[in-house]
Amino acid sequence: MTDNRHWIEMIINHIDTGRVPFNFSFTPPARYALEEYYDSPLENVLDFPIRMSGPKSIKPLYADPEIYGETTGDEYGVSWSTSRLDRGSPVVPCLKEADLTGYRFPDAGAEYRFEDLGDWCRANKEHYRILWAGDLWERATFMRGMEEILLDLAFNRNFVGDLLEGIAAYILQTIDIMAGRFDFEAIALSDDYGTQTSMLMSPRDWRELIKPHLVEIYGRIKSHGHKVFHHSCGHIYPVIGDMIDAGLDILHPIQPEAMDITEIKRDFGRHITLCGGLNTQELLPRGTPQAIREEIARLKRDIGAGGGYILEPGITIQADVPLANMVAMIEEARRS
Repeated sequence: MTDNRHWIEMIINHIDTGRVPFNFSFTPPARYALEEYYDSPLENVLDFPIRMSGPKSIKPLYADPEIYGETTGDEYGVSWSTSRLDRGSPVVPCLKEADLTGYRFPDAGAEYRFEDLGDWCRANKEHYRILWAGDLWERATFMRGMEEILLDLAFNRNFVGDLLEGIAAYILQTIDIMAGRFDFEAIALSDDYGTQTSMLMSPRDWRELIKPHLVEIYGRIKSHGHKVFHHSCGHIYPVIGDMIDAGLDILHPIQPEAMDITEIKRDFGRHITLCGGLNTQELLPRGTPQAIREEIARLKRDIGAGGGYILEPGITIQADVPLANMVAMIEEARRS
């Protein structure tokens, strides 16, 4: 039987294996509820074909306020709120002015970042392993603040370019370290460009400020022999073709609230693998288990035909999704 790693490789190569793979991520409350239901760690129950990890941060993705306090800082100097429910939010940027004078970017080669990553890669060698390299534009919004960075696009454009240049250098060094030390299949970038109705910036601005960095980042990933996985929430249809031209392999998460996955499959499905497409704002928290099963069956049938599709919700499963709906999602996803 084909192992999970080869299964995903076939899907990425647009080979129809007769089964659609799935990938789910859960916030801590959702994960706890499912692990209590199954009486087992989810990875043991579900045998996820894709496994994800990456360098450590001094601020973990889910920082428990009992351990970290009400706020905690990250490597870049941004202060975050903490929460038991989700990843928290950036509350105090590290760049109060559009000026990098005196600011020092963190050390991408700090040894703590890569502790245990080699052991993780070896333990998951039968699965398709994706390592996260960081975020570019999204990191800039954390460092400066969303409203401020959008104003900077108009009034402090050179600063935005310099900021992105510094963040990109951190990402590129991270890629080189991971590729040089560890055995895995793909590298992921997390970089939200859209709201639910439009892009955060004009496609013209994106092509001028963001695309050149993606060309370099994707190219570096490819030079090491790895696939490129890119996460971007929201409506990013106008630049998907640009991302493909830059070397994209897997696009995630194709939020159905923001884009039509059937249209994306029709227009771009020959060139990339789509990962996502399951409604997380209405269907999963408020729909019935039967409606969830029917939508998953549709996605597997219509979007999964011919390979090039990995079933996944449009965002991490939150605490508001009822247990019965999560179980229905899992059972239907696993159904042949």
